[in-house]
Amino acid sequence: QISNQSTFSASAATTVNTGCWHPCSRPEIGPTTRTFATMRTQQPGSLPEYQVDPYLLLEDDLKDVYTYIRQVLRRNTYQEELYEIATYYFDGQGKAIRPMVALLMARTVNYHLYKKDSLLVAQRDVAMISEMIHTASLVHDDVIDQSDFRRGKPSVNVVWNHKKVTMAGDFVLAVASMCIAQLKNNDVTSTLSEVVTDLVQGEFMQMGSKETENERFAHYLTKTYRKTASLIANAMKAITMIAQGDKELIEVSYQYGRNLGLAFQLVDDLLDFISSAEAMGKPTAADLKLGLATAPVLFACEKYPELNPMIMRRFESPGDVEKAFELVHKSRGLEQTQFLARQHCQEAVKLANRFAESPYQKSLIVAADYVLNRMK
Repeated sequence: QISNQSTFSASAATTVNTGCWHPCSRPEIGPTTRTFATMRTQQPGSLPEYQVDPYLLLEDDLKDVYTYIRQVLRRNTYQEELYEIATYYFDGQGKAIRPMVALLMARTVNYHLYKKDSLLVAQRDVAMISEMIHTASLVHDDVIDQSDFRRGKPSVNVVWNHKKVTMAGDFVLAVASMCIAQLKNNDVTSTLSEVVTDLVQGEFMQMGSKETENERFAHYLTKTYRKTASLIANAMKAITMIAQGDKELIEVSYQYGRNLGLAFQLVDDLLDFISSAEAMGKPTAADLKLGLATAPVLFACEKYPELNPMIMRRFESPGDVEKAFELVHKSRGLEQTQFLARQHCQEAVKLANRFAESPYQKSLIVAADYVLNRMK
């Protein structure tokens, strides 16, 4: 039985200044080079299926986001190598979950409130900012973890030296912070700034471990919220603030993002044990090699308590990684992790159903299905 559910409260403002800032004039959009896969439910009876593809629905919006990111980074530096490192992961080849869900929420909320599915400039900027903060954290993670591959290509720290990469990550975060300030909305600034403090605290929490199993799982869930879910949740909150949603609507948006973010990380932790390196575009069993006990391992402890000392020594003894990997597969740890992810996705679907029906609202439901059933 899985009862370890984390709850986080979100303070919400009822009156919001909708002043919008745009980083640059609208660029010319050329033909997309990205292949958009149609969303399909891969497991029977998991979540409702709708004939709508969020990526196709948002194709132009997403191209805009990556174009704007590269332009705002270019406007803030003329040093070619810094620009090259800073834009290395902004090639449109990632899953783009954060900007995709942010744009879906923006159009969903706008239709819910005003029967218009248009996009406010400030909302699009929040989608851009969320992807910049996320990517800056990936750059720093690659330096900390000394990764070799990400998104199917050599990781940024393999191509350039660590000092330059670290500074490039700082640069992306600094430009994102400038973009937040230029939204000229105190409530939104406060909300998005919280994401950065959560990211740092989550990284520190990941470096520690707790003695008892109960403490350890609560620690893991809080770390997961801070490192992954906070960004999605607070971006949803900021977008609804910009639309001048009331306190209740802001909370619904926030909780949708929180549940989706927690599910995303749970599935990521699951895939680390069951996907191939080719499918993931990065090494697998990476968390164990980094000394991290994620949900599959923590659940496996229920059946195999011999994992506990391995967790405490961060899988550093010879054979620990291989043994832990084997015990996770012999336990119900993978099944329990998937079940908990499904619970969060089902909660996200319930929240999405509180918005007025539209193709974008339906796409929020499809996004939950995509998060649950993704294979990489």
